[in-house]
Amino acid sequence: MAELVYFTGTMDCGKSTLAAQVNYTHTSRGRRGLVFTKNDRAGQGVLSSRLGLEIAAIEVSEALNFFTYVLAETSPKDPVEFVICDEVQFYTREHIDQLAHVVDDLEIDVFAFGIASDFRTELFPGSCRLFELADRIQILQVEALCWCGRKATHNARTVNGMMVTEGDQVVPGDTGLEGQSVVGYEVLCRRHHMQGMSLNHPEAG
Repeated sequence: MAELVYFTGTMDCGKSTLAAQVNYTHTSRGRRGLVFTKNDRAGQGVLSSRLGLEIAAIEVSEALNFFTYVLAETSPKDPVEFVICDEVQFYTREHIDQLAHVVDDLEIDVFAFGIASDFRTELFPGSCRLFELADRIQILQVEALCWCGRKATHNARTVNGMMVTEGDQVVPGDTGLEGQSVVGYEVLCRRHHMQGMSLNHPEAG
């Protein structure tokens, strides 16, 4: 039976790498799939990982209806057999409902990849809905590490190298600017996230 599977973990734990690997594994066995992403670091229409892997993907817009799109793409002679969705934290709750319908009504496997919570430790809407609807949730086993060496459990946003806990939920980082401030992201253990001690904090190290 088809499943809606949610693979999740912090940043830097290999989610997009695994998404690319799952796509390769299925397509190498002759299965046809569709790959979706949203707000990837490499730009629109690309699923990329920090290891340098890149594959073409369909950019998810607010107006996209997954059920309608997949239904139009599949046919008895040329069926869609799986769907990969990366960066699902940026999807809407309605998007996740549509993916559940793809699984239940079209009997197509959906593999979703994303982080659960934002820099404020609050769940993203798409991730929250996946926790509510997924048939199976897989916590990725590759552990990202805090600067102190402990297991990283929280995502942090930095502005000019210093951790912040206020602001819009979605702001491009690493290559983006917020006004004149350089926005970045890193992963921290719970202790240092609660203390607001990112890597560049005067007491870190």
